[in-house]
Amino acid sequence: MNEFGLVPVLETERLLLRGHQTSDFPESASMWADPKVVAHISGVPSSYEQSWSRLLGYTGHWHHLGFGYWAVISKEDGSFLGEVGFADYHRDTEPSLKGKPEAGWALNVRSQGKGVATEAVAAMLVWADANLKQTHTSSMFDPSHVASINVAKKVGYKNKVLGRYGDQETLFMERERQTPGS
Repeated sequence: MNEFGLVPVLETERLLLRGHQTSDFPESASMWADPKVVAHISGVPSSYEQSWSRLLGYTGHWHHLGFGYWAVISKEDGSFLGEVGFADYHRDTEPSLKGKPEAGWALNVRSQGKGVATEAVAAMLVWADANLKQTHTSSMFDPSHVASINVAKKVGYKNKVLGRYGDQETLFMERERQTPGS
């Protein structure tokens, strides 16, 4: 265990991925309240209360499932950039995501378009390949969210399938665990 509890610390050239701290909450809540951030996720900014529940859910995922979300921190200045990770939300989707941890990422607006998402998601997938027991991870998108779909393709997500989440048309992709040399 490390100073961030159950969450492994991952490092890239520019980023530190670590467990969330309560001190991250104001930046996380601000990010999730930004209409530009949520435009292709839920379309609805999160309330302070919803963001607090999300933060607690991240911790619960690590505790109960052995995977979850990381806070993405700039190594240059220590600023909060966003969140990446895996979840099992027991979503009612078609196709089903059962047995395939759902990869997700969200960055504050000032961090978008700089390769941060690709760098952070690639790091979490290296961790997943070495640590998750599941053979596949999944991801789902608003079909018009070109930026996130491009990140997914860059890090190996494929098998694009149009399906549904609730009453919304949704794009699903999956990635098979990579083994050394593959």
